[in-house]
Amino acid sequence: MELCPLTRGDRAAYLAATRSSLKLHRPWIDPPTTEEGFAALVRRARDDSFEPMIARRREDGAIVGFFNLSHIIRGDLQSAFIGFGAVAGFEGCGYMTEGLTLVIRRAFTGLRLHRIEANIQPANSASIALVRRCGFVREGFSARYLKVAGRWMDHEHWAIHAELWRDQRRRS
Repeated sequence: MELCPLTRGDRAAYLAATRSSLKLHRPWIDPPTTEEGFAALVRRARDDSFEPMIARRREDGAIVGFFNLSHIIRGDLQSAFIGFGAVAGFEGCGYMTEGLTLVIRRAFTGLRLHRIEANIQPANSASIALVRRCGFVREGFSARYLKVAGRWMDHEHWAIHAELWRDQRRRS
C-alpha cells in the first residue's frame, strides 16, 4: 500500500469512494461527496495546517482509505488532529492499520510533529480499535464535542506522541 497526497486528479475516484461508503461512515464522519466538497478539500490542502492523504493499493491503485492531518500547529505544540475513513468493501482487510501506521510515521518523521490526537465517538468501536492497534492511548472524554452531519456528538480523546511511538517501535 502507498500513502499519497490528495490531488485534483483524485476527484472522480475519491468521490466514488466516499459516495459508496456513506453507510459505513454515518454517523461517525461526513466526508465530501460532492464536486463542491471535494474542491473545498483541495483548496484547504493549500494551507500548511491541513494535509489530506489517500491510501492506495499498490497492485491496482484502488483507494482503500483516506486520512487528514488537520489543525497542524507548529512552535511549542507541534501537534495535529487526525481524521480517517475506510472505503466500503476494503474495511476489515488491514488497510486502515497499515495506512494509519504510515500517517503516524510521516507525522513524526517527515512533518516532525510531536503529538497526534484522534477524537472518536464512543460507539465507533472500529475506529477505537484502529487507533488502539496503532499505539494511541485514551486521554479523556468530551460531551457534545464535535458537530458531525449537523449534530453535536460526544467524543473520546485518543492521542499518541513521538516518544511513545518510538518506544513502541523499539519494543516490536
